[in-house]
Amino acid sequence: MTSTTIEPTPEATPKVADRLRGVRAAITAVPFTIALWLVVFVIGLSTGSFWRHTSHLSWYHDVAFGLPALEEGKWWTIVTSTVFEPSPGKYLIALLLIAVGIGWAEWRLGTARVVVVAFGGKIIAELLSVLLVWFFSRDFTSWEWADHLARTRGAGTITMVVAAVAVASATLRSPWRLRVRVFLGAVVAITFLFEGTFGTLQYVLATIIMLPIGERWFSTREHGYLPRTRREVRMLGCAGVLIIAGANLLVFFFPGSGPLGPTDGNDESVYTMLIVLVINLLIADQLRRGRRWAWWVAVVLGLLNVVVTVLVVILVAFTDFDSEGGVTVGTTLLWVVVLAILIPGRFAFATPWRIKRSGDDGGDPVAQVKDLLHTHGGGTMSWMITWPGNEYLFAENGSGAVAYQRHMGTLLALADPVCASEDLRGTVRNFVDFAERSGKTPCWFSVGEATARIADDLGWRSVQIAEDTIVDLPELAFKGKPWQGVRSALNKAKKENITFRLVALADEPFSIKSQVRAISEEWVGDKGLPEMGFTLGSVDEALDPEVRVALALDESGSVHGVLSWLPVYAPADGSGTPVVRGWTLDVMRRRSDGFGPVIEYLIGSSALAFKDEGAQFLSLSGAPLARSDDAAEAERMDRVLDSLGAAMEPFYGFRSLHAFKKKFNPRYEPVFLSFRDESDLPRIGLAISRAYLPDATPGQLVRLAASTRSE
Repeated sequence: MTSTTIEPTPEATPKVADRLRGVRAAITAVPFTIALWLVVFVIGLSTGSFWRHTSHLSWYHDVAFGLPALEEGKWWTIVTSTVFEPSPGKYLIALLLIAVGIGWAEWRLGTARVVVVAFGGKIIAELLSVLLVWFFSRDFTSWEWADHLARTRGAGTITMVVAAVAVASATLRSPWRLRVRVFLGAVVAITFLFEGTFGTLQYVLATIIMLPIGERWFSTREHGYLPRTRREVRMLGCAGVLIIAGANLLVFFFPGSGPLGPTDGNDESVYTMLIVLVINLLIADQLRRGRRWAWWVAVVLGLLNVVVTVLVVILVAFTDFDSEGGVTVGTTLLWVVVLAILIPGRFAFATPWRIKRSGDDGGDPVAQVKDLLHTHGGGTMSWMITWPGNEYLFAENGSGAVAYQRHMGTLLALADPVCASEDLRGTVRNFVDFAERSGKTPCWFSVGEATARIADDLGWRSVQIAEDTIVDLPELAFKGKPWQGVRSALNKAKKENITFRLVALADEPFSIKSQVRAISEEWVGDKGLPEMGFTLGSVDEALDPEVRVALALDESGSVHGVLSWLPVYAPADGSGTPVVRGWTLDVMRRRSDGFGPVIEYLIGSSALAFKDEGAQFLSLSGAPLARSDDAAEAERMDRVLDSLGAAMEPFYGFRSLHAFKKKFNPRYEPVFLSFRDESDLPRIGLAISRAYLPDATPGQLVRLAASTRSE
């Protein structure tokens, strides 16, 4: 009989070693999580709590915490209650949550801080719970639920998990910091809705207390509770209403008893339940679409629910009022979470039933504007007038259009009119007459020389506010010292196996679109101000089928950077086929930990691709509120606009971006603001700030103003 020794392959040994190192690193990173998990597991196993209810055993009262324990002098139960669970099911849930929740929090916060946060949050929530139960169970109240809790004791580790996750959420970046917080609030509220126990009361209090503590002392690069983008507000608002609808459905089929009594409200009508469910689903869908009416309905319903619940709590606690559960504290907590998103995020719900238009009836105005662009062509900023937020003034015969926005009593006409060249003067005059009749302050923002000249002929004034950076493509070749940076980026990308794709983002798979959104929302979250609008698009605008998107991907399919290019159409050539003569850069995002010169690589690769397609130029777009020669124009421009540009620079880097584009050796075309006279400029400056920051809260605008004063 022979024996054979199998030698490990050279490839296998390093893999095993790498795995062992990975396990060792994981153990080193979360020692508190592992220790806590083992303690809870060993106690559950040794006491037999995995197969029987600990709360039924005689010694449970010596380790569980509550008002009776303090009255008996068992102060140690504040600590011992942490590692015991009342039932086998709770033990399994606790072990899972320790591994996931405490482990994640320890990874984000570090071992020392997670120990302080978890135990500190648990103790604070326990003591405050006892205080509230003691207060509402006194002789001057008659709240049966509080009386019941005053006689009970509780134990469990989950409060520690809630406290740790609440604090660790402050270390995340947008959009995940708010998503985690909303998810935590929803889970805690639903748990309280269906259980209403002493333990679930601690979950609620731990969430309320530890979220501000985390925000105040543990936030890193980003601060605040508000979502940064319109899409995020709409998505979370929609999800919140859907969760409320689902909770109401579960309560109908599985009624229980909560702090205010039975949760079914003696409502046996399936039809009523279905009607309410359909209404909630309709509201949720319209919130997702950003409808203004849906926001009003949701806010009114939520406020009514909160007010009624507060009144019922007062009546139940201090009178003999018998609540039948028509409202519940749990669903009210859910409404509080939703209202905390909707009320500060009201800016995201400005979509009316239909886009306002003047001078034409019927049809889709945005589709009509696109048809006009296909027919008459446009400038480098013309495609921006197809974005949400614009209203339209059409010529009587529908042959031309002006896009404008209303802010601060001002009509801001955006970009040049879309019309035939021979109709330009008449279209400009038509808008001026329309604005004068409306009693608003009119101006033209980001127009070319032709429109500015016509405005000057009408007695207006025009000043340069930006420069459009144009890269001509027919003779483009990345040769010579001026193009060294772009060549280096292209060569480095080739060495690191970074590939370029030029796509229609709407046709890409979910994995690509989700990565693009994540990169964009992380970028917005870093700025401290919400997503900008007006002449700055977002991922939503990049999903337009006529917009091209440049992607930089590595071998694993991870997106490292993204650009979006808006079409610039030439006047129709008679064939009926729209002709693209150039492309304008809009969205420009890079992954924070990705390929370094990804933007240079994407712009250079895009230029070569568009050149091969026959395009004449690229516009790297004019940096808003930035000029190459500030001194020459500052004497003619009101201080408001210069101050606004200076104030936004730390947040969005407009002027540094303008300098970055110089490495592509562009030529410059002036971009103008046209206005009636200098007395209009203060109002126009405020209107432009609101147009660029339609989503900013008053507090954020105060910060912007403060940064302006510090310049």
